[in-house]
Amino acid sequence: MNWTSFDTWIVITAALCAVACALPGCFLVLRKMSMMGDAISHAVLPGLAVAFLITGTRASSAMFIGAAIVGILTAVFTQWISKVGNVDRGAAMGIVFTTLFAIGLLLIVRAADHVDLDPGCVLYGAIELVPLDTVRLGEFEVPRAAAVLGVVLIANFGIVVALFKELRLSAFDPALADTLGFSSRFFHYLLMTMVAVTTVASFEAVGSIIVIAMLIVPAATALLLTRRLIPMIAIACGVAFLAAALGHVSALTVPRWFGFDTTTSSGMMAAMTGLLFGLAWLFSPSEGLVIRWLHQRRGSDGLRGGSPAQG
Repeated sequence: MNWTSFDTWIVITAALCAVACALPGCFLVLRKMSMMGDAISHAVLPGLAVAFLITGTRASSAMFIGAAIVGILTAVFTQWISKVGNVDRGAAMGIVFTTLFAIGLLLIVRAADHVDLDPGCVLYGAIELVPLDTVRLGEFEVPRAAAVLGVVLIANFGIVVALFKELRLSAFDPALADTLGFSSRFFHYLLMTMVAVTTVASFEAVGSIIVIAMLIVPAATALLLTRRLIPMIAIACGVAFLAAALGHVSALTVPRWFGFDTTTSSGMMAAMTGLLFGLAWLFSPSEGLVIRWLHQRRGSDGLRGGSPAQG
């Protein structure tokens, strides 16, 4: 394996994306809204298409604004359908994101007649090409995607640190948050905005596949290892970073074991999140399947090996 500066920037960009997703992802998992990340990541397609059809350009700012607005509207429509229509939240998510996703695909197909706006790029990304598009920051040239995702990561981290108490309270007990004067509705939509902005910022570089994985799987993995929120966030960020690094390395090495050259790094990074979750599920000190089996076996062995009752 020949490691180059391109590979380094690919891992850095993916890690920035992964950690930026893991931060709001922890609160999504705690709120039992894991599929909202999936819904938003699919539903922003019409925002991308409408932004192009209105402006006639693929300028990042226009695309970003259009997709972010639709992402926030996805959360608003889901909440509205769930409450007003008395529909299960999961069903409401399915209704909203499938409808908007279909509209987005139709609009992108129309836009594609005039410009190379590829739906596949939105879904799978092009992280291998990230180092080719650079911007100058002071005396250094860095990939534009890395710069954007770095800003998003800093913003997400700042929000979590500044509003940690409020986000925690609204996640665990929304009614108590409202009673204490912290609007649970406001923090719900703040979280949805974080998810939407992070998703949109990640699209061009990594696509929606890895975004969905990084929003949910690292947080779910951390929840198997701890029941405290701060350690959960730290573990989720660590798992996300590790999955990004191992995913790219695996994309370069594992296919050769089977006679192929390479495979997509985004896909392998998402697969690594699943592998790390599987390891936590098996070997978690408190929740691990293997650990529980060993405890049960020791308990049954202790019962069989105990001394008979004395008369």
